[in-house]
Amino acid sequence: MTTHLVVGAGPVGAALAYRLSQAGRTVRVVIRSGTGPALPRVQRLALDATDATALAAAAQGAGVVYNCANPGPYPEWERGWPPLAASVLHAAEASGAVLVSLGNLYGYGPVDGPMTRHSPLAPSGPLGEVRVRVWQEALAAHEAGRVRVTEARASDYVGPTVTDAHGVLPVYAAATLAGKAAPVLADPDQPHTWTAVDDVVSTLIALGADDRAWGSPWLVPSSPPATVREVLRELGARAGTGEPRLRRVPRLALRAGGLAIPLAREALGVLYQFDRPFVADASETSNVLGVRPTPWAQVLDATAPAWRARVAA
Repeated sequence: MTTHLVVGAGPVGAALAYRLSQAGRTVRVVIRSGTGPALPRVQRLALDATDATALAAAAQGAGVVYNCANPGPYPEWERGWPPLAASVLHAAEASGAVLVSLGNLYGYGPVDGPMTRHSPLAPSGPLGEVRVRVWQEALAAHEAGRVRVTEARASDYVGPTVTDAHGVLPVYAAATLAGKAAPVLADPDQPHTWTAVDDVVSTLIALGADDRAWGSPWLVPSSPPATVREVLRELGARAGTGEPRLRRVPRLALRAGGLAIPLAREALGVLYQFDRPFVADASETSNVLGVRPTPWAQVLDATAPAWRARVAA
């Protein structure tokens, strides 16, 4: 039976390990602390994923390597992504495993219409540039015949296990579900694609199992776009906290903060995603690989009580 190596145990990595375990697969989860999901058939490995020798040893015998890791907050991406991606690529190549990476939509930069997997890569800042660079290096290895690679590109996460470390939506919701006004960093009334964690997992599994997916990126199927205000309103209705109150932070104030705070400066570079419609069209993933998004109402039904309970705690 194929062994699966999951690098990283955040919301996606943990959910992926759970799904594979439930399907009877043998799973190894790599995380620096050695913690992570305690599940049947899941072995937790405490190692630094940038240690190429150790990670290659962990990948021996694996049929699929899933890179669900993240080098840290935005200011650490430029320094942290290249060695992490290179180490995971080496592990897949040394073991002969398929490499399935978890990516995002930053590489497409500002867009004037729906993104597809064929949309040109045109990053507008260092966060997108570094993700494009590591994908291109992996693709070059694939085209050279050294390894088989693919990438799942997701939009902002939504789901019960998503926290304020994983995007702006749970930050806003932490305020509105507590009955407070939420300071929002961009236009809360622009259509935006939100991706359920469970749908990311379904896409990763499909990409690792289907050779038609290899050598290309694929967008994660997601529910129809919704504005920040609409999502917070629906969460509030389910949690019984009422209509969200939103207060937009002036961009000038954000720029002033970015002069002193690296995280704020990096965040400014991706706020274009909320200044205009930011919509992903993943219909090709559904049509070719059979992955379909979880119904939106079902996603919100699961998310609202979990986020509300976290606020109450």
